[in-house]
Amino acid sequence: MIDKSVMKHLRISNLLALNSYWFGISFMWNSLHVIILPAVLLGMVSEAYKNTVLGLLTMAGLIIAMIVQPLAGAASDGWVSRWGRRRPLILIGSSLDYLFLILLAWAGGLGWLALGYLGLQLTSNLAHGAAQGLIPDLVPPQQTGRASAVKNLIDMTGLIVSSLLVGRLLAPGVVQPVAPVVAIGFVLGVVTLITLLGVREAPALRSGGSQRLRQQMGGFIASLRPALQPPFGQIVLSRFLFLIGIYGIQVFAQYYVRDVLGADNPIQLTGDLLAAITLSLVVFALAGGWLGDRIGHRRVQLIASGIGVLGCLLLNWARTPALLLAIGVVLGVGIGLFLTSNWALAIQHAPLDQAAKFMGLTNLATAGAGALSRLQGPVIDGLNAARPGAWWGYTALFLLGALGIALSAWVLGKIKPSGKGLV
Repeated sequence: MIDKSVMKHLRISNLLALNSYWFGISFMWNSLHVIILPAVLLGMVSEAYKNTVLGLLTMAGLIIAMIVQPLAGAASDGWVSRWGRRRPLILIGSSLDYLFLILLAWAGGLGWLALGYLGLQLTSNLAHGAAQGLIPDLVPPQQTGRASAVKNLIDMTGLIVSSLLVGRLLAPGVVQPVAPVVAIGFVLGVVTLITLLGVREAPALRSGGSQRLRQQMGGFIASLRPALQPPFGQIVLSRFLFLIGIYGIQVFAQYYVRDVLGADNPIQLTGDLLAAITLSLVVFALAGGWLGDRIGHRRVQLIASGIGVLGCLLLNWARTPALLLAIGVVLGVGIGLFLTSNWALAIQHAPLDQAAKFMGLTNLATAGAGALSRLQGPVIDGLNAARPGAWWGYTALFLLGALGIALSAWVLGKIKPSGKGLV
């Protein structure tokens, strides 16, 4: 059991080193999901089925993430090593990432692209699951909101940089995205080293450590039921409902920009849209941590939901690049407030001795929402084909986003306030 009462106050440099790894993860997955995969698939599949193929491929990858990430978190909870229990798995998973990045960049063809993408989901989430235990392990309770804000700031900075950079490294029509994948590999390597070398974990050399690890893994399925009961389970469900709408908009944004706005360079405009969303998101992710520590993270998440619903509905009227970017800023405000407040709520209600496993279970919402949102791809293609030029599929995408966020607020509103930040 970790005694948080004796933890020392962390400096900003400590928080930055602890969360540096998330920059690489954010840079990589935003580049792949929003920019690289939609652009590359246009050279491999029929125009009529582009949303369907993109949706089903990324759904399969996110199902892998949904399974692997909490299992990796549970494994790291019982890991025995002189370097601690989180960093060994971060190193192993991140090193293996490069095998599949090479396939993505140079192999060519839909089969190799799928193999590289799905393999990367496996190895990356091995590291991701362990890394989610760093804040619960090392951050004192009074800094939980600030640590969550720094994590989301770094996450979103990765989104901004990837949106602006990768959208300009990848030309339309390219099927072997060598330049952007090389950039991903470089960034991921640098920031992972910063976390591995900058974090100081206590050695995990407990007697009976291997037996403890077997017990952690053996009891993982049995632990799902209590972990998903209120209030933690409701926090996870509210995360799922909010993100399912946001991820749907994110993954199909490039095709919306291409089909409805008729942009000359949809790859670059999509990158600019994601950058606009993320710039406002960064500011309000920081504000959300500060505000949540004062008025309660539950209240901040409810405010975020109202703003998110508004942003999704306004997207139905976006017909020019300027208006699209302006609405993106509104949506970014809601997402930023949500991400920090919901993450802080989850940390507050995760048992200290099973922190990585419980935080890994939030990926049932994160990856689960991402996976299910991809099923909107066939719906979009079907509705667009029903009346060509009306783009009913994209209208449905935005309305479903607003509905999901509204349901997220309703679920969170059903939780009774407590003394642990649920006010």
